[in-house]
Amino acid sequence: MTSPAGTAATTGGAETTGGAATTGTVGPGHRAAAGPLLLGVRHHGPGSARAVLAALAAARPAAVLIEGPPEGDALLPLAADPRMRPPVALLAHAVDDPGRASFWPMAAFSPEWVAIRWALDHDVPVRFIDLPAAHSLALKEPEPGAGSEETAGTRAGEEVTPVVDPIRVLAETAGYDDPERWWEDVVEHRSPGGAGGGSDAGDALAPFVALAEAMEALREAYGDGGQPRDAVREAYMRIQLRTARKEFGNDVAVVCGAWHVPALAARTTLAADRALLKGLPKVRTDLTWVPWTHRRLARHSGYGAGIDSPGWYGHLFDVADRPIERWMTKVAGLLREEDRFVSTAHVIEAVRLAETLAALRGRPLAGLGETTDAVRAVMCEGSDVPLALVRDRLIVGETLGEVPDTAPAVPLQRDLTRSQRTLRLKPEASERELDLDLRKETDAARSRLLHRLRLLDVGWGDPVAGRGSTGTFRESWRLSWEPELHVRVAEAGVWGTTVVTAATAKAESGAVAATALADVTALAEHCLLAGLPDALPVVMKALADRAALDADVGHLADALPALARSLRYGDVRSTDTAALAEVAAGLAERICVGLPPACTGLDADGAEALRRQVEAVHGAIGLLLAGTAPAEGLRERWDAVLHKLAARGTVAGIIRGRATRLLLDEGRLAEDEAARLMGLALSPGTLPADAAAWIEGFVGGASGGGMLLVHDERLLGLVDAWLTGVPAEMFTDVLPLLRRTFSAYEPGVRRTLGELVRRGPVPEGARRDDVGRVPGGFGPGLDRARADAVEPVLRLLIGRRSEPEEAAG
Repeated sequence: MTSPAGTAATTGGAETTGGAATTGTVGPGHRAAAGPLLLGVRHHGPGSARAVLAALAAARPAAVLIEGPPEGDALLPLAADPRMRPPVALLAHAVDDPGRASFWPMAAFSPEWVAIRWALDHDVPVRFIDLPAAHSLALKEPEPGAGSEETAGTRAGEEVTPVVDPIRVLAETAGYDDPERWWEDVVEHRSPGGAGGGSDAGDALAPFVALAEAMEALREAYGDGGQPRDAVREAYMRIQLRTARKEFGNDVAVVCGAWHVPALAARTTLAADRALLKGLPKVRTDLTWVPWTHRRLARHSGYGAGIDSPGWYGHLFDVADRPIERWMTKVAGLLREEDRFVSTAHVIEAVRLAETLAALRGRPLAGLGETTDAVRAVMCEGSDVPLALVRDRLIVGETLGEVPDTAPAVPLQRDLTRSQRTLRLKPEASERELDLDLRKETDAARSRLLHRLRLLDVGWGDPVAGRGSTGTFRESWRLSWEPELHVRVAEAGVWGTTVVTAATAKAESGAVAATALADVTALAEHCLLAGLPDALPVVMKALADRAALDADVGHLADALPALARSLRYGDVRSTDTAALAEVAAGLAERICVGLPPACTGLDADGAEALRRQVEAVHGAIGLLLAGTAPAEGLRERWDAVLHKLAARGTVAGIIRGRATRLLLDEGRLAEDEAARLMGLALSPGTLPADAAAWIEGFVGGASGGGMLLVHDERLLGLVDAWLTGVPAEMFTDVLPLLRRTFSAYEPGVRRTLGELVRRGPVPEGARRDDVGRVPGGFGPGLDRARADAVEPVLRLLIGRRSEPEEAAG
C-alpha cells in the first residue's frame, strides 16, 4: 500500500490488541508504556525515510518489525554488508515453480531499508512480519512469463489496485489536483527534524501521529480499501506483533504501509486472527537478495507501489543541503555531456526561476514540477527533446544495485555470475551495444554465453544488425539487464547447475519434443551458435528424422536457410558441421525436385509466400556452394529449377518474375533472353494483373530492380509500353501492385526513371558518345574494357594480388 503515514493508538490488553499508540513525548533512550510505536510510511519516499530515521533515533526501540516476508529474516544481516548497494529487492519464488515469484524492492530512500540499516547499526533485533511468501505465492495467480511487467515489483498481496488511493484522497481534500505535488509539500519538503537523534521525540513522531489520524478516517469511510488479502495480511502482522511484545514488551517499532496502521492498532482477539489464516495454501519457497534498478521502481514499469521519479527522490534523500542548486548542477552536467551549451549562468537562472514558480504556486519549496519547468525554459530553450533525456537519466535514473556474493543463489546463477566476471561482461541496467569479433577468444566466449542464455530464455542480450551479421566473424548485441532475469535464471535452473549443461539439456529436450522441421533446424542453428557439441548428436538425429518424414516443400524451404547459415559457423567457431552438411544437401535435392509442381495453382497470398521461400532457398544454396565441400551438381540443378519456373506459364507471375531476375543477377540468363521473357509476360494476351505481378517479382522489393530499369533501356521500354497499353477499365486493378513495386525504390531512382520515361525511347541511329551512351541515357550493356581498367585499383584497395601473381606464388 503506498500510504504516507502511520500512527499509534491506545487499546487495552496484550492478548486482545494488535498495537497501541502514544501521542506523548518519548525522549531518546526510553519509552512510554502505552504501546508499540507504529510508523506508517510510503514504501518509497525520502520524506518517510527521514521521518522513520528520526523517530527511531528518538525512541530507541528494543526491536524493529518491518513489513516483508518472514522467510527473509535470515537475509537481513546482508543489508549491512559494504558490498550491498541499493536499490535491491528480496526475491521469493516457489521452489517447484520458479515462475511464481514476487519482489520486495527497496531503494536507499525506502523507509524499510532505512529501518533495517538503523537496527543493524545499533545491534537491535529486526524482523519481517508480513504474510509469509509461502502463503502469498500460493495465493498468487500464475502469470504468463516469469518476471514480466505485470509481476515485477509486486509486493505480496498487492497485485490488485486498491479502490481508494489514500494519497489522492488526502491531496484532493487539501485542495491539490496532483497527489505527488501534495506529498512533496507535506512530507518531502518537511525538515528531517530529529534525523540526528538530538531533537525532541514529539517532533519526530508528529508526522506519523497527524497523518495516521487521516488513515483511520479514510478506513472508516472506505473500509479496507478493496484489497481482498489485506485482512489476512493484517491478521498475520498482528500475531507477529503480539509475539514481539511478549519478548520485548511495548518497546517495539513497526514500519509498515500507513494504510495498515489502523488495523494493527485495532482491538482484535488472537483466535479471530488465527481463524483468518486457517486453511491458507502453502508452497515451498526460496528467498534471496537481487539487484534492482531505479527504472523498475518507476510507476510506468508496472510496479504496484511504484513512484514517478526514483532518481529525484534519491537526490532529495542524499542531498540535505541546497538540493535545488545541486540538482540544477547535475542537470547541467548531463546536458554538457551531450554537447549542449549550458553555462553557470544557466544554472543560476534556472534556480531562480524554480524558486519564483514555487512562490507563485504557493508551494513551500520548489519541487520536481518547478525544477522541470525551469530546466525546460532555461537549459533546454523550451524544447522537450533534451528534457526527455533529463527525465530518463536523472528523474527516473539508471542506477543498478549490487548484491554480495554471500547472498543465497541457485547454482545456475552462481555459474552465470562467474562467467560474467571472467568474460568482463558486467550486467548494467542501461541499454548498450556490444560488438564482438569472433576471431578473438574472449569475444567468441561472450557470444557463446549470450546465445546459451537466449536458448534458456534468459534475454539479457538480443542480436542486432551491426558492422557484421550473424554467420560472419562479427556479431552485435544489445544488452540490458532487468531484475526479472533473476527469475528466468531460477526457472532455467531445472535444466542444470551450469549455463552450458542447462543449455545442452534444454536443447536435447527441445529436439525430442519438436514436431516441425523448421523448429529443429532453428534449434540446430542455436546449438552451433551457443557452442553445444554435446547436444548436436541428439539434435541432428531429430533433424534427420523430421527431414525424412516431411514431404511439404514449403517446410523444407523454410528449414534450408537456417541449415545453410549454420554450415558457415564451422569456419569461425571451429565446429564440426559434417553431419549438418549431409542433411542440408538432402533438403536441397528434395526442394529441387518438389518446387516446380508446388508453384502452380496458387492464389495471391500463396504465391507471395512461395516467392519469399524461393528467394530464401536461392540464398541458402549460394551459401552451400560457397562452403568447403558443396554438393556436386547442385548449382546446375538449382539453375534448371529457376529456368523451369521462369518459362512455365502455369507458375504464378510473381514467382516467374523473381526466378527470371535471380537468373539474370547470377549471370545465368542472357540479357536478350531476359528481355524476351519480359516481352512474353507483358504481351497483350496476358491479363494486366498477371503482368503486374510479373513486374513486381522481377523488379520489386529491395533487390535493385529500379537501377536495373535505369541501366537497361530495353527493359524500361517494355515496361513503359505495357503500362501505357493497359486499358483504362483495368488500370485500377493493377495500380496497387505497381504502387507497391515502385514505391520501394529510392527517391533518386524514381526521379531518374521519371526523367528517362519523359525523354522517351531512343530513336534508331541516335547520336551516341564514344562508349555507346545516348546523352542523358545509359549504355546498352557492360563495357568490359572499362571494367577491366578498374580491377587493378580495386585489388590494391582490398589487398588482393592479381590472378597471375596468386597463381605464381
